[in-house]
Amino acid sequence: GSPSRRVSVSIFDYFMKERLAFLKGDITQKGYEKKRSKLIGAFFPQAPGTSDPFQEDTSERRAPVTPSSSSRYHRRRSSGSRDERYRSDVHTEAVQAALAKHKERKMAVPMPSKRRSLVVQTSMDAYTPPGTRAAESGTPTISNCVPVSSRVSAKIQQLVNTLKRPKRPPLREFFVDDFEELLEVQQPDPNQPKAEGAQMAASRGEQLGVVTNWPPSLEAALQRWGTISPKAPCLTTMDTNGKPLHVLTYGKLWSRSVKVAFNLLHKLGTKQEPLVRPGDRVALVFPNNDPAAFMASFYGCLLAEVVPVPIEVPLSRKDAGSQQIGFLLGSCGVTVALTSDACHKGLPKSPTGEIPQFKGWPKLLWFVTESKHLSKPPRDWFPHIKDANQDTAYIEYKTCKDGSVLGVTVMRIAMLTHCQALTQSCSYTEGNTIVNVLDFKKDVGLWHAVLTSVMNMMHVLSIPYALMKVNPLSWIQKVCQHKAKVACVKSRDMHWSLVAHREQRDVSLSSLRMLVVADGSNPWSISSCDAFLNVFQTKGLKPEVICPCASSPEALTVALRRPVEEGTTPPGRGVLSMQGLSHGVIRVDSEEKLSVLTLQDVGAVMPGGLMCVVKPEGVPQLCRTDEIGELCVCTVATGTSYYGLAGMTKNTFEVCVRAGGAPVGEFPFTRTGLLGFIGPAGLIFVAGKMDGLMVVGGRQHNADDIVATALAVEPMKFVYRGRIAVFSITVLHDERIVVVAEQRPDSTEEDSFQWMSRVLQAIDGIHQVGVYCLALVPSNTLPKTPLGGIHLSETKQLFLEGALHPCNVLMCPHTCVTNLPKPRQKQPEIGPASVMVGNLVSGKRIAQASGRDLGQIEDNDQARKVCWSEWSHELVLQWRAQTTPDHVLYTLLNSRGTIASSLTCVQLHKRAEKIAGILAERGHLQDGDHVALVYPPGIDLIVAFYGCLYAGCVPITVRPPHPQNIATTLPTVKMIVEVSRSVCVMTTQLIFKLLRSKEASAAVDVRSWPPVLDTDDLPKKKPPLLYKPSNPDTLAYLDFSVSTTGMLAGVQMSHTATSAFCRSIKLQCELYPSREVAICLDPYCGLGFVLWCLCSVHSGHQSVLIPPSELEANPALWLSAVSQYKVRDTFCSYSVMELCTKGLGLQTDSLKSRGLDLSRVRTCVVVAEERPRTALTQSFSKLFKDLGLHPRAVSTSFGCRVNLAICLQGTSGPDPTTVFVDMRALRHDRVRLVERGSPHSLPLMESGKILPGVRIIIANPETKGPMGESHLGEIWVQSGHNASGYFTVYGDEALQSDHFTSRLSFGDTQTVWARTGYLGFLRRTELTDASGERHDALYVVGALEEAMELRGMRYHPIDIETSVIRTHKSITECAVVTWTNLLVVVVELEGSEHEALDLVPLVTNVVLEEHYLIVGVVVVVDIGVIPINSRGEKQRMHLRDGFLADQLDPIYVAYNM
Repeated sequence: GSPSRRVSVSIFDYFMKERLAFLKGDITQKGYEKKRSKLIGAFFPQAPGTSDPFQEDTSERRAPVTPSSSSRYHRRRSSGSRDERYRSDVHTEAVQAALAKHKERKMAVPMPSKRRSLVVQTSMDAYTPPGTRAAESGTPTISNCVPVSSRVSAKIQQLVNTLKRPKRPPLREFFVDDFEELLEVQQPDPNQPKAEGAQMAASRGEQLGVVTNWPPSLEAALQRWGTISPKAPCLTTMDTNGKPLHVLTYGKLWSRSVKVAFNLLHKLGTKQEPLVRPGDRVALVFPNNDPAAFMASFYGCLLAEVVPVPIEVPLSRKDAGSQQIGFLLGSCGVTVALTSDACHKGLPKSPTGEIPQFKGWPKLLWFVTESKHLSKPPRDWFPHIKDANQDTAYIEYKTCKDGSVLGVTVMRIAMLTHCQALTQSCSYTEGNTIVNVLDFKKDVGLWHAVLTSVMNMMHVLSIPYALMKVNPLSWIQKVCQHKAKVACVKSRDMHWSLVAHREQRDVSLSSLRMLVVADGSNPWSISSCDAFLNVFQTKGLKPEVICPCASSPEALTVALRRPVEEGTTPPGRGVLSMQGLSHGVIRVDSEEKLSVLTLQDVGAVMPGGLMCVVKPEGVPQLCRTDEIGELCVCTVATGTSYYGLAGMTKNTFEVCVRAGGAPVGEFPFTRTGLLGFIGPAGLIFVAGKMDGLMVVGGRQHNADDIVATALAVEPMKFVYRGRIAVFSITVLHDERIVVVAEQRPDSTEEDSFQWMSRVLQAIDGIHQVGVYCLALVPSNTLPKTPLGGIHLSETKQLFLEGALHPCNVLMCPHTCVTNLPKPRQKQPEIGPASVMVGNLVSGKRIAQASGRDLGQIEDNDQARKVCWSEWSHELVLQWRAQTTPDHVLYTLLNSRGTIASSLTCVQLHKRAEKIAGILAERGHLQDGDHVALVYPPGIDLIVAFYGCLYAGCVPITVRPPHPQNIATTLPTVKMIVEVSRSVCVMTTQLIFKLLRSKEASAAVDVRSWPPVLDTDDLPKKKPPLLYKPSNPDTLAYLDFSVSTTGMLAGVQMSHTATSAFCRSIKLQCELYPSREVAICLDPYCGLGFVLWCLCSVHSGHQSVLIPPSELEANPALWLSAVSQYKVRDTFCSYSVMELCTKGLGLQTDSLKSRGLDLSRVRTCVVVAEERPRTALTQSFSKLFKDLGLHPRAVSTSFGCRVNLAICLQGTSGPDPTTVFVDMRALRHDRVRLVERGSPHSLPLMESGKILPGVRIIIANPETKGPMGESHLGEIWVQSGHNASGYFTVYGDEALQSDHFTSRLSFGDTQTVWARTGYLGFLRRTELTDASGERHDALYVVGALEEAMELRGMRYHPIDIETSVIRTHKSITECAVVTWTNLLVVVVELEGSEHEALDLVPLVTNVVLEEHYLIVGVVVVVDIGVIPINSRGEKQRMHLRDGFLADQLDPIYVAYNM
């Protein structure tokens, strides 16, 4: 081997020998080699010495090398770490090997991209270079090619390749989700281990031998020692230097407790109305460095027969979990809190010096218990000391998995019996010295160092948490100084002292006969115990002294290993297969495999107790001997109830366990909340907590085990030990594992990402379970419990609310979520013969409907009636200029709401003539030439349009380029001019200059423009004769528009179609010369153009024109105009409606006071080419209801390229209806009506009434067969105002005939229809229309070209976007696109960039839950990046192209695995 190889092995070996968790006694060199090769052998079946698995590429997978002890110790300490419970170096090595195995599989995980401002330490490859910002409306593409050279696409490709790797084996069965989208259910694996043992028997502890001089109650004990040995030391407290601060004697404790009892009962409230009576509950609020004050108060309460509720000191008003503690105090009826002077001074105060009420807390009287503040009891006053009875002695709080806090009540007899059982188990005798490092307010610390110690007149040395942080060896020094017999610690304390032990030469632990390990039942404490023993054996520590114990708030001490006499058999070890454990089965595993869990026993059942193991779920049944279950105990010494919660109490404290029908034992059992089993010789093993159990895909995993595995991956480098949280969240009917860790500030992006992907692999390798989400947060940001641990439920809450603010996130839904519905296979359609009968399709009425007939309506002027339909617009205009010359047709408003200009019939006629003259003279145009009109929204546009008609030219209206954004808007103008074959461009002087500017020449080739005429100065002289159109079928104008998918499409409108269109609208809206209509729309295409330019000339009504761009300066402009002109009909776009809703939301009162009145509005129509936006129209209606707007007035229209207006609400006729359909059925192209508010329901609003002269049918887009009513299909339309075809350079005949001249494949095969390209359905309602017929409502679902085919189902982007926008308050807009079958979700973030990563899990969750889709990429961008066109529609394809070409400058891009 090369020298580098030898070095790596020797370091590794050094590390192993140093830190191996020794399993039995000292390990020899040979034994060590053997163990090492066994552990790693499973992964590297190779001859020893050929090559070392940890060799190649050590940068990736090095064994954690231990730095010099002192530096390691300081680094460890400063991290404020807790929980060294998870230290297990055998496990570390197993994890390294599991990673090595993964390494061979080469898992490529694309790194997320992060904006530079988000990266703490910038790493060059991690972020996408900021490109040009996405424009307001990008350039349309005609072809659909996408640049794929960018870094983004490379990452997506990498992601796609990674996802192609085979998943876990497919699962078979499904459970029905009240629909045929069936979610897969995890089927039990036939090879999974099953329990085969006999039914277990309950195990009984030894008898509790009552010793004659045991006191009848704890108060009696205190009285005895306080009077016969007043000088005996009870408690010594330490300062932060480890110097004794204070020695409390039994005499002092007795007198102080009596004083507290007297003051509680007699000095609070008045004589007639004392504040505290016997049996009342009071809070004990004492800091961890003041056990003396706590003891005096606790025993004072016992003497006063008041129930103490010890809780943590609330540090601030928003402490994690403190609100829940407040609820507990409230439910216990606590009104008084006992505290110490120092603690009282440290509580947060209001400016007046009062202690504020903490959030969720009841109002409390704070009572300071220092002697100097208390009155002396009179000589003749003595507390009433009884024998222990069934009254409640104290209440211990317990935090549940969901963060709620319960109070466990402990009776006096239980408290005394428990102390007796501990005394017997630990052989406590008078005068023993105990060193206690644990929290003395609850659990093991309270039971040994406050209760049992007083019963036996022992001396406790209390080591505060603050001293441990400064000097982790302090407890060992105290044991040595005081020759203490017993110490109570957690594995963390043992680990801390291990890290620091080299600094201490002369300590001896030979006096210890018992080292009680409070969390010894945690599976990972074993390594701390072993390592501690290994180091301190040389300092006199005997192996049999280590006594792990198991406890829980409900069952108190569940088991405690006793110190065995020397020479007897050592305690038991169980090496269990984790695979077996995940199925709840015990399989002893030879240590060959990597995924094993080594457990140590926690001794036998407590004296006087009976224990059994019951199945974790269902009715409490005894387990078999080889099954893991919940330990249950039956003894006097347990809690009695959860205070005030009878139902939960019954399920926990009054459990009747059955064995084959017969009850076990004569008394009920108490559940301990611990999972485990009773092993050989009655030894108890604990494998985890019920609270930490996560059931994923039918298998059980313990949160602690997963923490241990995560920490074993390069343990010291990235994550603070102990600052790691594992919990599960429910997404799509299964639990999903989330790992959140605090990352060190010095780790780079690449490092942490590397660490994250290795953690995923390790957990997958060892537990065979996928992690759904792994998040890293900055150091010290996770919510803490009072003693520095992680507040798990609070962390989970923050995660689900999107308030955790991680700095790195890796989601793996593709690997974890295996229960998605099967992809849909489309069924072949039924042939025509079997389904068509008369007007029925498969038993349903054919879905067809039509508007009123255009011909029947009476017109008052007989003469006009004859030729009206033949007349073209310019003839109508000339007629109006003669008959009503001064009638105002158009009024244009500016942003202040004043009239900018207006136009009468005769003015329009004269100016149009002059334009025609310019075209003939300056432009030398022929009949039928195309002219591009590039004008801002206004009157010039109308004049130029009629000028073109007068000159016999074909006008094309084009939106002018945006002066601030020429680079992206000008190419669109240029493209329309070219594609429409315009021979000349007409515009204003201002735009003329813009087209010739320097910026313009940078954006497009200026030399290739056709001649540009500016029309600001019209000639004075009268032009030559007017042109009169000969053929009504000739072209009137071209209508160009960019679709949401970025395609430019122009359609041809003939004179006949244009006249029919205007007539249809006139009838629907009842427009006459006396009417006024307010229009706030862009006048460049579709219905917006027709309303702006054509309708007034046709019907003679006055149009009040409001350019939408003016609303940016004055959002109230449109509604003020509607009110001021007393308008009955108004038209707007969704973007205008949104602007009003957002911009005027808080101003309705001030508008009302200014006299804004909308009560005259009959119709307010949103002009749209999409599914109606129900939420927006509803919020608009609600908002302006106060200003008199009638909710029924608001409706939408529907048009598309082949027919610019199919539906429009109009004045008469029934109100628009809304139905609720099942979103899941829609994905299968079916309509299923459901009740409002039912799950997966989607509101669809009718798109207005079908216009006169329009016929509609619903056809199957694939087979072109007619569809039945209420079936989803493509909307086909036939009408006099259909466009006559596309106008393109390409002349794609097939597409043309398919879209404009389609016929049904069966049924009525003669009629010619145009295909709209939109999916929708018709439904006959109960309402009647004007002619007395039942009304057919048309519901538009969405455009076929926008719809996404995923998993064989059809999704409309808007549905997914709506779900996403709801998930977090900071998401303002969302757009979804697909790329190579991956779903890409782009969200706009309002707020701080640091919220960006919070959105990734929330977005992934909601799309899974509501749409059964896995998000591939989540892109977080700034507000305004998602391009939106003038109609307020998202340009999703532009967005996609911009993303793939790296032009969005995203804040964060997450690639989900």
